[in-house]
Formats: sequence, C-alpha cells, structure tokens
Amino acid sequence: MRCSLTVVFAAVAVVVLTAQAPIDPKIEANLKRLFPAATAFTPKAGDPPHFKALNGQTLLGLAFWTTELQPLERAYDGPIKILVGMDSKGVLTGIVVVEHHEPYGNFSVDTAGFASQFRGKSIRDAFKVGSDVDAISRATISVTSASRAIRNSARLAARQLLTAPPSQ
Repeated sequence: MRCSLTVVFAAVAVVVLTAQAPIDPKIEANLKRLFPAATAFTPKAGDPPHFKALNGQTLLGLAFWTTELQPLERAYDGPIKILVGMDSKGVLTGIVVVEHHEPYGNFSVDTAGFASQFRGKSIRDAFKVGSDVDAISRATISVTSASRAIRNSARLAARQLLTAPPSQ
C-alpha cells in the first residue's frame, strides 16, 4: 500500500512539474510574432494542443502547430511544420513556417509574402491556391498542402476551442 502511494505521488508530481515547464525561448519568440501585444503565453495544453496568448487576464488568441492538428497533411517532401495564431473570433493573426524539407521552399513557403497573406484571413475563407492564396508555379504542391493544413487545423481548433457567436 505504501509503495503504491509513493508511485502515485511521484506520478502526480511529474505531471504537475511538466505542466508548468517554461516555454522554449524559440517558441516564445515565434508566439510573440503572432501576438505582439501579448504579455504572457500559457504552456501548450488541451485538446487539441494549443498555447494561449494573454494580455494580463485577457485572452488574445490561440496558437497551435498544424502538424499536431493535421498530422497526415503532406507536401511534396513531407509535412510542413507551421505555427498558426488565431484570435477568439476565428481570424488568423499570422503564421510562422518553422520547418520544412521542400525543394522549392525558398520560393514558396519560406517567403515573408507567403506568411503575410494569411494574416487577417478568417477560418471561413476558402484558402484556395490561385483564388485567395498566391502560389509560385513550381511550388504548387507545397503551397496547396501548407494552405490546406493551415485551414483545416484552424477550423478544427476553432470548432473545439472557441465559443460560437450568439445567433441574432
């Protein structure tokens, strides 16, 4: 009995300590790019996993990894790891492409122009390459996959984490 209580206590202590671990400085810098007005970010938690951006006690929005919400989405040469920021109304505050292995990345998903076109985009938008998302001709597979991952993960996060506006 005494041994099992010790094991339970140790397990609870590990959970508490890991839940309060500080955010990696690189991740925090990327979160700050998505939410410049934020004064704090919560550690990643919840279902789906997400960070909360706060200004004091006010929730500014959520951030999440596309690869955690849409893990099967693949581009030309594998997944593109993107950190997405979204406000509480389902409008993207921006994206940060953190990792990819695309052969045309320097001409497509790595550019500031690619990322900036998602700022202000609503989860209700189409995210259709050639319509409301620009693409570089040789990088269409990469851009289409990244756009779909951003759209699908943002919609999933909104559906599960944001409250619907009251009907009028």
